[in-house]
Amino acid sequence: MRIDVNAFIGQFPFRRIEGGTARGLRDSMQRVGIDQAWVSHLSSLYWRDPTEGNPELYEIAATDPALRPVPAVHPGLANWSEVLDRAVERQAPAVRVDPTFYGVDPAGAVMSALARGAASRGLPLMLAVRLEDGRQRHPNDGAAELAPWAVRSLIRADPGLRLIVTHADREFIEQVHWGATPAESARLLWDICWIWGPPEDHLEHLVRTVGADRFCFGTGMPVRIPENSVAKLDLLGIPAADRAKIEHENAIRQAAGSR
Repeated sequence: MRIDVNAFIGQFPFRRIEGGTARGLRDSMQRVGIDQAWVSHLSSLYWRDPTEGNPELYEIAATDPALRPVPAVHPGLANWSEVLDRAVERQAPAVRVDPTFYGVDPAGAVMSALARGAASRGLPLMLAVRLEDGRQRHPNDGAAELAPWAVRSLIRADPGLRLIVTHADREFIEQVHWGATPAESARLLWDICWIWGPPEDHLEHLVRTVGADRFCFGTGMPVRIPENSVAKLDLLGIPAADRAKIEHENAIRQAAGSR
């Protein structure tokens, strides 16, 4: 089984991308052998209220069990607690929060309150370091990249909080992992979409030093090409048990948590 924790529907505001629909996502999943995708709403990341994209995610998930909703939550809006409750009701595997896109302090009081709220409900939080390489970003795309210190601060906000961090590279992951306690690192899961494979072999190095338990399969499609993540996994050359952890077991464990 292969689970993609990092997929999107919706349109990207800064350039034209193929796909963006549930049908397009399913076609891509079939093409590269993905059995289940955790789906966020791409367009709403840039809306004043990102939760307005959540009903579409729930509607799609209700008709296709292979697409699981990852609803957005904005800790600066008054409805964040209700959004978490709705996510629990709809059995969402995680909830998405991207503070740098929302203009929220990633280590501020509202993020800490959200962390405690998510932890109390057994919901992992998903955050993206970035969506595009800074060298190709549109001048109007002013969202700052998430910083390693922000992830370390957030994981310490509540001892029950679990995080899924996407679009992180080797340097970012190492700064967080080696600057965290073992108990904190055990509650962090990293998707592989931004980690370099051969010839640099950053992914192989991280799996060997950080451990296969800390990584999960993610593509970032349709902003990124899903074949990239599949090829890195195929070239990794790890035991079948470790590959199964990355392809689906770690994601399932992270979503289940204490629920």
